[in-house]
Formats: sequence, structure tokens, C-alpha cells
Amino acid sequence: MSRDVAFVAGLMAQRVPFIVAELGRDADPFMLHLYAALAEKERRLIAERTKAALAVRKAAGTKLGNPINLGDAGRLGRDALVTSADEHAQNLRPVLRAVRNEGALTLAAIAAALNDRKIPTPRGARWHVSSVMNLLARAHKLEAVR
Repeated sequence: MSRDVAFVAGLMAQRVPFIVAELGRDADPFMLHLYAALAEKERRLIAERTKAALAVRKAAGTKLGNPINLGDAGRLGRDALVTSADEHAQNLRPVLRAVRNEGALTLAAIAAALNDRKIPTPRGARWHVSSVMNLLARAHKLEAVR
């Protein structure tokens, strides 16, 4: 489930029930901590082995990555981000309208209203004045295109 001991411990502290296929419903919290610690250590070892192997290849003169399609890959990534952001702004337009109708007219008030409603930003974070400003600009741009 996770290779992060702190994450697993946080779930355990919140009394999230665990069912471990190999241990059944009665998984001992101590054993869960041990498995999480081992998984975290393995994640670290995998990263170290990968970095070491890439360093050996680079030292041998191998070009890493694919410079042939770098421009295309970048363009595709940016296009996907723009499309995702546009969809998110489009989906939030009714919420923005409702928030404004309820009296939230400043960027800070809109951010607070979105956070109070537990609506995350596209990356799952909390709203701030700057992120609301970006959202409104994108929504306005989408409205102008229509």
C-alpha cells in the first residue's frame, strides 16, 4: 500500500482498519510497522541502484533519455496540462457562480469558500489567492472563446 512508514503510521493513528492479504484482518500493528519500514528501505535501495546504474551508463558515454523526441514530448505534456486545467476550470464554473452569489467577491473570500467546501485545486492542494486568480483568468478565457 505504501512505502512510507510515516504515511502508514498516520493511517494507523487515525484508526483506519487494515486488511493484509498475507496476515488477514487481525494484522498486528507492530507487524504493519515492520512491513512498512522494510518497504520504505526497499524503495530507497531501488532508487540507489537505479541512480548507480545510470551513473555507470553516463560515465561510459551513453546518452540518457531520448533527445530525438524531446520537443514533441514537451509539447504533448504542456498540451495535456492545459487541457486538464481547462477542464477543471470548466467544471468549477457552477461552483464559482454559487460562491459569488453567496457573497464571496474577493480572491481571498473565494479561496476560503472553495477550501471550506473541500474542493481541491487540480493538484489536490488548498486554494490561495494566486490559484483562484489563475482559475478565474482561465474560466474567463474559456468564456470568451465560447
